[in-house]
Amino acid sequence: MALWADKHRPTSLASLDYHADLGQHLERLANEGDFPHCLVYGPDGAGKKTRIMATLRALYGPGVEKIKIEQRTITASTRKIEVNLIVSNYHIEINPVEAGIQDRLIVQELIKELAQTQNIDAAAAKRFKVVIISEADSLTLPAQHALRRTMEKYMANLRVIMCCNSTSKIIPAIQSRCLLVRVAAPSHDEISTILRDIARKEGFTVAPEVAAKIAAESKRNLRRAILMLEALYVTNGSPSTITAHADLSGIEYDWEVYIADTATMIIQEQSADRLGQVRTRLYELLAHCIPPNVVMRTLAKAIADRVQEPMRPDILVMAAHYEHSMCIGSKPIFHLEAFVAKAMAAYKRFCVEMVM
Repeated sequence: MALWADKHRPTSLASLDYHADLGQHLERLANEGDFPHCLVYGPDGAGKKTRIMATLRALYGPGVEKIKIEQRTITASTRKIEVNLIVSNYHIEINPVEAGIQDRLIVQELIKELAQTQNIDAAAAKRFKVVIISEADSLTLPAQHALRRTMEKYMANLRVIMCCNSTSKIIPAIQSRCLLVRVAAPSHDEISTILRDIARKEGFTVAPEVAAKIAAESKRNLRRAILMLEALYVTNGSPSTITAHADLSGIEYDWEVYIADTATMIIQEQSADRLGQVRTRLYELLAHCIPPNVVMRTLAKAIADRVQEPMRPDILVMAAHYEHSMCIGSKPIFHLEAFVAKAMAAYKRFCVEMVM
């Protein structure tokens, strides 16, 4: 059984629930003869992938939804790199992050292989194929330069749609060759409306104040809001109506509660023993596939919420510094632990100065 976030995902540009002007613009591009390379960016849960797939449907029709998962092996010197691909007759979706620092080989081999072949479907409206690159802002610089050359050389048979959260890590040479499409996060009112509509389709009703509460807790992440609604529905026994008196404890993620407890531990005691305990908890989060940058940001916010007002800017500056070092370095646990140690030392010094 599919999750509601997938079950109720719009399949066409006309059926999108918000940013209607953006949907109309993408529809015009799909109907025109020359579709450009695109760089689709925006925050998590804003609907980037939904709009990309709806655009592909506008380009090729419903056949683009007949997908399969393939595993390819690329040989680099003596090392073999395995990547998972989502493939249809018209497009291929890749996530080069799986290859790590060898992502350049993915760009050079897989994309080049696809670019050198024309669309075999003679009835297809478009003669080119599409490559979707997820998490494009995680591509290394060599991979981006290789992608730039591929985009130039195989423009006749290939279009690239890159999907990322921010354009700051995309080199200007690629940005200049793409149409930049910003998908902004939906408003709280738009999320509340979508949640009530999904509830109606599932055969129950949700109180407006509950939908508003979920929208606020989701931080304008629509996918997260839908998952929270589904969790709330299940944990409350699948009622016909979710009222304002329903138990809302099930809408928080366990890992967020775990990070909040970790922040409380940091504030309660600043010592080498406590740092060791926090390190173990950080390892636990990373072992459960919580992204390091998400751990850093969530932990920094949780600590900032628990310290006095004058110290909050210092905590956020420390978090920004170590998040940047984590991006350009390796072993995320080192940078997370360094941030915790620095925050502990700064908080202890602040408390001593307050007493004096």
